[in-house]
Amino acid sequence: MTEDLARLEDQALDELAAAERTEDAGELEQWRHRYLGTQGQVRRLLRSVGQRSPEERRSFGSAAQALSHRLETAYRQTEERLREHQLAQHLAAETVDVTLPGRPPAIGIPHPLRQALTEIVRAFTSLGFQVVEGPEVEWDTYNFELLNIPANHPARDLWDTLWITDRMLLRTHTSPMQVRTMRVASRAAQAQGVEPPPLRIMVPGRTYRYEQVDATHESQFMQLEGLLVDHRSSFADLKGVLTDVTRQLFGRDRKTRFRCDYFPFVEPGAELAMDCFACGGQDPQCRICHPNCSTGIDDIRLFYQGDLNFLRQVREPVAAPRRWDREVPR
Repeated sequence: MTEDLARLEDQALDELAAAERTEDAGELEQWRHRYLGTQGQVRRLLRSVGQRSPEERRSFGSAAQALSHRLETAYRQTEERLREHQLAQHLAAETVDVTLPGRPPAIGIPHPLRQALTEIVRAFTSLGFQVVEGPEVEWDTYNFELLNIPANHPARDLWDTLWITDRMLLRTHTSPMQVRTMRVASRAAQAQGVEPPPLRIMVPGRTYRYEQVDATHESQFMQLEGLLVDHRSSFADLKGVLTDVTRQLFGRDRKTRFRCDYFPFVEPGAELAMDCFACGGQDPQCRICHPNCSTGIDDIRLFYQGDLNFLRQVREPVAAPRRWDREVPR
């Protein structure tokens, strides 16, 4: 019987060594079930001790227990060696070569809409305008009524308003900040017993209209509004400011035209036009100013979808825009 146990031990150790060479944890687990599991060969031998004669029972039982202990020890040692070897392989695969040059970090670029707005803001602030910002969810009082656009005014037809309640809405323009800013300045002046100071502000921000969104229509857009209040201000100042900003943005040689025009919510009204910054109005095939030529962007929704490939094509990386000094009058 001792010889049978010796042959079983040799066979088990040979198979255990083969499993270790394959570095397969699954094969090692199969070996454990085959020899040390509940139905394994060693367990069957231990259960058969009671079936042997009294003379063999003690010696066979001791030999079988010793075999079980040796195989258990060999299994645990093999399992530990295999675990250490696999860990070493994993660490070697993740080793970082510190002599390699570092990967340059990805540098973000401003969104083209934000960049364009920042350039406009910079032009106005260079003329002494102060930037103010306000809430995008606005009251009807500020958005319309205090701007001389009461409930039945025909100018309201120009705004397809997104209403939240019967008195609250998503602002249709940044004009509410005119009233908010003038109220703050007036209250501060009254508290000090002085005349309200001149105001020169500009209000950039996102505005909303109810639109059927398609390639040429969006329900949101960026607007920038300016307000200049002074005893000596006139249409000449308006023309000068708009002309200077236009030339800062599109070139000092731009030709401008300032003329009266009709707007149902202001009186009097005027608008500024300029010649084409690409061809100066001389090229009938210009892709900028010719009505039959495309600018290359055929879907306005692309600006709001976050497609990095599109955004990289629209604008090359530029220096980060400077932060605005934000002020939110209430």
